[in-house]
Amino acid sequence: MVQRNVQLVNWLGSLDRDPDPCHTIKVKQMQSMTTEFADYVATQDAKNTIQLNVTKYCLILCDALTQTAPQSGSNIGFYLDSMGRKYHKIFMTKNGKQDSIHCFIDKKTGEVYKAASIKAPAKGVRFNLLIIKDREFVLENCDWAGGYLYKNAVYQGA
Repeated sequence: MVQRNVQLVNWLGSLDRDPDPCHTIKVKQMQSMTTEFADYVATQDAKNTIQLNVTKYCLILCDALTQTAPQSGSNIGFYLDSMGRKYHKIFMTKNGKQDSIHCFIDKKTGEVYKAASIKAPAKGVRFNLLIIKDREFVLENCDWAGGYLYKNAVYQGA
């Protein structure tokens, strides 16, 4: 094995003599660790606040859907299932038993999707609960049957 003379060169400076570029390792100057950690903590706090707001708006939507449900015969209600990795699911119940899925809501972004099946949402974002205009429309016009989630509905989002 051939021994090579390896020289360390800082990104911001260089050695007195011109080093051989084939045998030079460049070392990036380190920034303050506390500044990077503080930025990370601030970013995580913001992400957590957004996710808590999405959950709060999902619960408000469940209450609004329950209020629009017909009161005759079957007891219809809505509940939030947050067990999935990516989406909150809003389920409709009849007489206390899980009946069908109403919609999917992205946990990180607050985007509302119509349900394609019990496992997956349909393509295309219908609304975003973090946008005030969308959220107000959804809460005023939501119905228990999910007609407001169709793409040909009156409001198409911002």
